[in-house]
Amino acid sequence: MIALEDGTVLTGRSFTGSGEAAGEIVFNTSMSGYQEILTDPSYTGQLVTMTYPLIGNYGVNDEDMESASVHPRAFIMREYQRFPSNYRATATLAEFLQKYGILGIEGVDTRMLTRLIRNTGAMKAIISTEDLDEASLVRRAREWPGLVGRDMVVRVTCAKPYGWTAAGPVEGAGYPEADGKRFKVVAYDFGIKFNQLRILTELGCAVQVVPATTSADEVLALEPDGIFLSNGPGDPAGVEGVVDNVRQLLGKKPIFGICLGHQILGLAFGGSTYKLKFGHRGGNQPVKDLTTGKVEITSQNHGFCVDPDSLPAEVEVTHINLNDGSLEGMRHTKYPVFSVQYHPEHAPGPHDAQYLFDRFIELMAENN
Repeated sequence: MIALEDGTVLTGRSFTGSGEAAGEIVFNTSMSGYQEILTDPSYTGQLVTMTYPLIGNYGVNDEDMESASVHPRAFIMREYQRFPSNYRATATLAEFLQKYGILGIEGVDTRMLTRLIRNTGAMKAIISTEDLDEASLVRRAREWPGLVGRDMVVRVTCAKPYGWTAAGPVEGAGYPEADGKRFKVVAYDFGIKFNQLRILTELGCAVQVVPATTSADEVLALEPDGIFLSNGPGDPAGVEGVVDNVRQLLGKKPIFGICLGHQILGLAFGGSTYKLKFGHRGGNQPVKDLTTGKVEITSQNHGFCVDPDSLPAEVEVTHINLNDGSLEGMRHTKYPVFSVQYHPEHAPGPHDAQYLFDRFIELMAENN
């Protein structure tokens, strides 16, 4: 049973066993890429509904992991495909969710649920196979504290620094395989996705990943050529200490921010953020690059946004969302700093925006 804070109650079937999960219920419009969605740390604290009706068709595999774990509290769909057909599959979606203790729910009217979220906004909800009392579940959904003002990054950031190579993570501080690499990049882990690190490495960067709480002095002591601010979950205003650290880094090194990293930059610039009605989640979101006039189809996953009217004069808006006009990209006109709200690492999603990583490389070349 699924209960929402507005009193709506829906029924479905668990294909992963019994359990309960509370969180913010949201929807994603991607037609594929469900494993990358599940392993995206930005979904921490959420119950994810897929609008595409048939999920599980191609199973899961080790290569498509975007982090080391699964982050949504539950995964909701119209129909689960129990018998995947793909030569890369090493397990079914059900086996994957059971491994990480995540509820998988099918048989839900996802069209009705998506329309409700779109019209009413993302809501607090609870899913249970144990408590089947509607009034009890609605009350418990309303009692869940929500995401606004909470630090969700602390749940997903790395405990200690590590390096990244073409073969994956390397324990310890320092830049792995720095010899022969053109640039050294410090990547703040606010809930980083592996493909961001893969792309930086492929472009000739030696990458050191650091926890979200790492101070500006500690980052500068690593003598990076550039600083990368990753995606992550929740309300940027609720992340403790990070904005002050990023503010101290402005003008010191080239900085590139994505998603939560973009929002944190907005706060560091002196701007403000706000919660979107139902957020942008999917692999088909249209964004216009105001500097070129081109439209990109982008992968997105965020529930908060930078208020463009709150930004100082030296910050220029570079990208807007064509669905609602919200801010999707910005750059500082005095410092080598830029960011986007969407995900150019295309995992899942299109490749339209990968040029942004090239832009980061160019900035480092110009400023080092």
